[in-house]
Amino acid sequence: MLYARLIVMRLLKAVVVLFLIVILNFVLIQLAPGDPAAIMAGEAGATDEEFLRQLRERFGLDQPLYVQLWRYVSGIAMLDFGWSYRQGMPVLDLILARLPATLLLTGTAFVLSLALGILAGSMAAARVKKPSGSLIMALALIFYATPLFWVALMAVVLFSVYLDWLPAYGMYTVGAGHTGLALVLDIAKHLVLPATTLALFFMAIYTRMTRASMLEASQQDYVKTARAKGLAPRVIQRRHILRNALLPIITLAGLQAGQMVGGAILTETVFAWPGIGRLMFEALQQRDYNLLLGIFFFSAALVIVFNIITDLVYRLADPRIKGAS
Repeated sequence: MLYARLIVMRLLKAVVVLFLIVILNFVLIQLAPGDPAAIMAGEAGATDEEFLRQLRERFGLDQPLYVQLWRYVSGIAMLDFGWSYRQGMPVLDLILARLPATLLLTGTAFVLSLALGILAGSMAAARVKKPSGSLIMALALIFYATPLFWVALMAVVLFSVYLDWLPAYGMYTVGAGHTGLALVLDIAKHLVLPATTLALFFMAIYTRMTRASMLEASQQDYVKTARAKGLAPRVIQRRHILRNALLPIITLAGLQAGQMVGGAILTETVFAWPGIGRLMFEALQQRDYNLLLGIFFFSAALVIVFNIITDLVYRLADPRIKGAS
């Protein structure tokens, strides 16, 4: 009953937040430089005022700002995100076609970064006064400070060009005609480079956070009591230190999960991964405002969903929160 009430309250707040985000995104897009009608007219080779007027009238760009905003908000309430000027398709269809690829990429990168980050952070905390622990933290600092696009380009040069181990671009081999298990393995092979590249930056964050959290937890009284009882160091490390150190990491992971969608823009662009990140980059270049607004809405919705899931997981991981509620 408590969790059902919590979910309902979080969903009601999410609706309000999404509504405010929709309005804010619409205003910011309108303030951005560039005119979609002028761009389309220029590419068509017709820049006379009559043609521009027809384009603006056709796509509703000639209406006052408040009219455009009302039409957009009322359309979203009916799950109508408008029409893509450049793609010639409904925005919702375009996003739903690209969303699974982005979720596959970001989901794989999230699990990989969280698992490896916690593992590396635990090893660094256990070897805090040893050279191996310093080496782990040095590598984490390097991956944290290195630009994501540079890592992606170097990964392509090393593993695709020089070693020829992994494909550099795309989600699957075009024209191969793979089906079933062969298709799954082909997608997995194409997924290795973009998912690993996206995961390295976030893995460095989790490594640093895990190490700091575990070192702080190791100074608590319950850990000293466990040592006084003669428990094995591995048992203390796993059951008493790591378990309590995971609580701030859960909070951070919930925030980072939403940010991965933004980080996927560079990764999908470099690796030509057919997700909404690459679609957003193309829409930005083409001034396809309806498509941009639709992608912003789905990105914000994903962030809110991740935050709600994080809140629930945190309450399951820390019984004190449930008891206080």
